[in-house]
Amino acid sequence: MRRRNYVAKTLAVAVLGITLHSVWNSPTQEAADAESALHVGGEEGRETQLEMSQIAKLPRLSVRAKDEQGKESVWEGTPLHEVLKAAGAKFGEAIPGKPLANDVLAEAADGYKVVFAIPELDPVFTDLVFLLAYRRDGQAVDAKERQFRIVAPNEKRNARWIRQLVAISIRRAE
Repeated sequence: MRRRNYVAKTLAVAVLGITLHSVWNSPTQEAADAESALHVGGEEGRETQLEMSQIAKLPRLSVRAKDEQGKESVWEGTPLHEVLKAAGAKFGEAIPGKPLANDVLAEAADGYKVVFAIPELDPVFTDLVFLLAYRRDGQAVDAKERQFRIVAPNEKRNARWIRQLVAISIRRAE
């Protein structure tokens, strides 16, 4: 009987410990939402968080391109300019003059940063495609890439392909 009580108490303590461990170490809904959202800084200081559900409603595009290891894949997502437009940025005829000198800073969770000139992203000025990719070969991008990745299929090097994308923002040229 004493042994049974001891085993029961030990089991109860172990279950309590596992429960507390999982509660303390599991991500909160806010953290999960923050990880699945893309922070977008638009013109005139406008800031927004775009959730995957919002981005998925934007125009979609597929491109075939080789990643940094030379593996060819079909990438699906939204043109980067469409994401910026959803956050209030202007493109095309709406950006004459000085705003053409603005750029877009893309930042990854690991601190990697790349820059794009506004005219590079604007279909009025170029046929190049810069894609906010969230699918690769029909599957969501893998966990190490986080949820979003920028794919620049027409560049000779993949230096501006950015994994773990967490923020993009328009910076005003001085």
